[in-house]
Amino acid sequence: MIEDIDKNKIVESELNDICEECKNIEKSVTENLMLTGYKICKSCKISKTLFPL
Repeated sequence: MIEDIDKNKIVESELNDICEECKNIEKSVTENLMLTGYKICKSCKISKTLFPL
């Protein structure tokens, strides 16, 4: 079976646990990416929910 090396690099870069809003490294970023499709940490998700702008 032939592996697509470029595809593996893209997946690794998506799962780097860095929040797009605050740029902090947290485990909740990957969890939220799988659940919602957004790369944000738990605290940014809460603040976006309470204060949507």
